[in-house]
Amino acid sequence: MDRVKSSMQQVPNPIPKALIRRTGGANSLELEKENFERGQAVSINKAINTQEVAVKEKHARTCILGTHHEKGAHTFWAAVNRLPLSSNAVLCWKFCHVFHKLLRDGHPNVIKDSMRNKADLSDMSRMWGHLSEGYGKLCSIYLKLLITKMEFHVKNPRFPGNLQMSNRQLDEAGENDVNNFFQLTVEMFDYLECELNLFLGVFSSLDMSRSVSVTAAGQCRLAPLIQVILDSSHLYDYTVKLLFKLHSCLPADTLQGHRDRFQEQFKKLKSLFYRSSNLQYFKRLIQIPQLPENPPNFLRASALSEHISPVVVIPAESSSPETEHMVDLVTEDLVDTDIPVQPATVVEPRFDDLFGTSAATDPFNFNNQNGMRKDDKDRLIEQLTREIQALREELESFRLESGRLCQALRGRVNELEAELAEQSHLRMQALGESEFLRAELDDLRRVKEDTEKEQRSLTEIERKAVANEQRYVKLKEKYTELVQSHADLLRKNAEVTRQMTVARAAQDEVDSVRREMQEKVKAAQEAAERREQEQVEQLQELQRELISSRAELDTLKSTMASSQQSSEELSSQLSTVESEKVELAGSLLKKEEELAGLGEELERVQSSLASERESGVKTAEALQNQLNEKESREQALESQLVAARWSTLQGAVEEAERIVQDSLAQLDDPAHISCTSSADYLASRCQASLDCMDRLHSARDGYLADNTGVSELVRAVTHLAHLVGDTIVQGSATSHMVPVEQADALSDSVKACGAEALALLGQMKEQESLATVDSATLRAALEGILATAEKLRPRGLELQQGELGDLVEQEMAATSAAVESAAARIEDMLNKSRAVDTGVKMEVNERILASCTDLMQAIKELVLSSKDLQRDIVDSGRGAASMKEFYVKNSRWTEGLISASKAVGWGATVMVDAADLVVQGKGKYEELMVCSHEIAASTAQLVAASKVKADKDNANLGRLKLASKGVTQATAGVVASTKSGKSQIEEKDTMDFSSMTLTQIKRQEMDSQVSVLELETKLQKERERLGELRKKHYELAGVAEGWGEEDEGTG
Repeated sequence: MDRVKSSMQQVPNPIPKALIRRTGGANSLELEKENFERGQAVSINKAINTQEVAVKEKHARTCILGTHHEKGAHTFWAAVNRLPLSSNAVLCWKFCHVFHKLLRDGHPNVIKDSMRNKADLSDMSRMWGHLSEGYGKLCSIYLKLLITKMEFHVKNPRFPGNLQMSNRQLDEAGENDVNNFFQLTVEMFDYLECELNLFLGVFSSLDMSRSVSVTAAGQCRLAPLIQVILDSSHLYDYTVKLLFKLHSCLPADTLQGHRDRFQEQFKKLKSLFYRSSNLQYFKRLIQIPQLPENPPNFLRASALSEHISPVVVIPAESSSPETEHMVDLVTEDLVDTDIPVQPATVVEPRFDDLFGTSAATDPFNFNNQNGMRKDDKDRLIEQLTREIQALREELESFRLESGRLCQALRGRVNELEAELAEQSHLRMQALGESEFLRAELDDLRRVKEDTEKEQRSLTEIERKAVANEQRYVKLKEKYTELVQSHADLLRKNAEVTRQMTVARAAQDEVDSVRREMQEKVKAAQEAAERREQEQVEQLQELQRELISSRAELDTLKSTMASSQQSSEELSSQLSTVESEKVELAGSLLKKEEELAGLGEELERVQSSLASERESGVKTAEALQNQLNEKESREQALESQLVAARWSTLQGAVEEAERIVQDSLAQLDDPAHISCTSSADYLASRCQASLDCMDRLHSARDGYLADNTGVSELVRAVTHLAHLVGDTIVQGSATSHMVPVEQADALSDSVKACGAEALALLGQMKEQESLATVDSATLRAALEGILATAEKLRPRGLELQQGELGDLVEQEMAATSAAVESAAARIEDMLNKSRAVDTGVKMEVNERILASCTDLMQAIKELVLSSKDLQRDIVDSGRGAASMKEFYVKNSRWTEGLISASKAVGWGATVMVDAADLVVQGKGKYEELMVCSHEIAASTAQLVAASKVKADKDNANLGRLKLASKGVTQATAGVVASTKSGKSQIEEKDTMDFSSMTLTQIKRQEMDSQVSVLELETKLQKERERLGELRKKHYELAGVAEGWGEEDEGTG
């Protein structure tokens, strides 16, 4: 209320200024329209650009408000048609994002205005579909989604662009007709399938192992998925409700296809919602709902009450376009005090609409009649009228503000209700999971009880087997403890002996110290006596020399003092030695007592050690007996293991015999007569069998040296049986493709090979003859079949012309010459077109011929790269042989090169002829596009034939791959330029049915249906004719490759 009062107090002064300013802008409708179109163009160009960043919301919002302002999308399409959407994938991707927003939140007429551009969007989708990665593939998928969305809303006009409908509106959309509901469900499935394809395409193009959602490029790809999530949630909800409705009206078997399709889409949508909710980019922009763990059960009608509609919640800071539209309208009506006030004669158009026209044309304006001026009362009335109008506008703005707040509160209430429903669903889901877990727990308990019973029985069985082992381990541990205790007792005995030795040594040391002290006392006494005598002598000498030297007297005095001090020290040391002597005597008594206790303990330990030694001897004897029994059991098990290995080998040999016998039995089977094979494959099988025989010999030698290697011998035997059996079957099948004499010889060789294989396996069944098995006869039989297969292999071109190497060089040179000639002809046609044609036709011809020139240059580069790669292949593979011998040795590869070179040269010539006819106006654009595709296929054949024998690290191979990509891009350029030229040259007839009656329209509809049926019949016949032509082409190509000789041999 305070805000309302403050606004009402401020209105009288600024509102008239704003009204005057806006009235001046409204007088020029053309200027306003021009400003609107300019602003829309700026916002569209800012929203749709080539920068790989997400579309800014404010620019997209301006485009949406523009559609509501002009009630359509004419300005949007006028600006978009000037953008090069076909040449930049990022630009096309951002256009799809903005267009999707317009279809959802724009004016309802946007869908109708956009249907005129449906054909262009379809062509653009097919054009971007030629790219298999990057934004090109994503643009193709997104354009298909937008086309599907437009078609859905055109077929079902009751559905708004944002797909928000109530249950009653959904029922009205089907008009209570089960057929309509059935068809509507199918259309929603198709719609949701396109949404899921875009979802999967975006996720597959991102590296999810890194934080792509925080990068600008990742956000550019992820931003359109917000619109997809909004559409998918509604489509899922409506599909569930429609399926429940259909199941209440139709049998369950009729809707089996619907249920299967829903199950598949449910799994994809649930996975994609879960993956999206974990991305940081979506967490701040949208709250993605989580689908239930299991899909709804449509066969149970009560399951509809358990269905919870998924609600996508957008946070409050990102308001909806409708709310922003209302806020912008209110903002337009507020005052702008920065713009100067217009003259007071300008009046708000709304005032004129309410109270009549302006004063210049109003017949009731008495103030201007007879030249009279307005008095103060009239001016006051006008001022009060303007204030009233301003207050009304302010009141309207408050109404809009309150409406916006109510809408926000409703959204918050819906959000809380959705959260409450989700929590309830989670609670029910948790209860179901708890019930399920209880049932699983009961099952586990029962399984545990059964397992425990089995475990007890198994334990009882194993207990007897393990008892001896456990007893052995326990006895071994007991013996180890006895040995350890015996060692400890020995260490204790040694310790006691050492302590006694130390005690005796201490006693001896005390005695020696005592003797030393006595000697030191005697020596000290003698020294004291000697010092006393010396002192007397010195005193006498000092008395004699007292007068002569006072210094000597002082010295003698100091010497005397030191002697007295040393005697005192000696007496103190003597007393200390006496005390130590007493202490050593006491410790000696203690050590003697301890030594006596240790002696008693030693006797007890020795007695226990003797008893334990006797028990240890008995235990060792028992352990030795058990060890002997264990060794005997191990020998028995070893013999059983050897027998099991030999039986395994015998089983493998018997199985190998059955495999070979089965292969020989197939030779007499009538159904096998229709089986055919090639001599090349038979030769490869023979060679593999010969290699496997070497492996069999090495495995047999290893088994004889060490019978533990039986597994390798078993594998070698079974592998050899399979290879020999395959050789027998393939040899018989190859004999069906060759002349009779050679077929009989090959059949005999195959049967002889099978007999030798059975003989070899029979020798391996006997243990005595295993070491002397002779496989020379089987090897000779296989080598004979291999030689026959080599003779039956089809001959190459060297048998027809003799110089295959020269023919390769000639064909490659002819291809290069054909490409150069085609490029020269295209340049000549371009000069003629510039001299004759003008305007749009000259522009179209230049673009088409320029793209053809680029294609010829790419083909030329490809041919040169192929030559260099072939030269490297020949140099690395021929060894000491010549180049011609290498080509003869690899005849099939050489024939592939020749065929591919011929196809490239022929395609270039045909394309130049087609381009010449198109430039002259006599040809068809479709023929030029078909020629481009044929050249792409021929160059792909040449690339495949060139790199089949190349090393993957070869530098020329990389150049060849780059040249192949260049040809593909140039081919796409020719197709694109041809399509755009065709759309510019051909005029599109507008369909005007306004002047036709109902009968005429019905007649035209029947004629159109007849034409459609005739064209479909003709299309079917042309497809059949194309299939027959391709079949004949393959037959002729087979004759060129040498298949004809095999056909002759069959006849």
